[in-house]
Amino acid sequence: MVNRVRAKAGGKSILIELDPSDSPNTVSQFLACLPFSVMMHVWGKEAYSDPCPVSMPEENPRSEVSLHDAAYWPEGRVVCLFYGPTPLGGMVPASPVNVIGRILSPDGRILDAIDGSRADYALA
Repeated sequence: MVNRVRAKAGGKSILIELDPSDSPNTVSQFLACLPFSVMMHVWGKEAYSDPCPVSMPEENPRSEVSLHDAAYWPEGRVVCLFYGPTPLGGMVPASPVNVIGRILSPDGRILDAIDGSRADYALA
């Protein structure tokens, strides 16, 4: 089952479609933890959160992701939103992530608005 989540930060909204096909246990726990709030930061063209309430190990981890992937980074308990390349070059996270879905609001200009803002994640 596909669920949509909205993250509101910096006066903007990010719509994310969760897809359990790659990381079903991570998506399930993500949904169980909603709603939650975290601070957001930007690293290259990736938005990432402070540690969130989700606590999962690696589940079909990926060392490279696709444009507009939404992921969970087990090492830091962080939500990652990939709007473009990271400072490591290409679509490469700091370390492997569990892909949990896709960003449905792909305008990367949102990164300027959300950096340093609190994001409220809830079912859309």
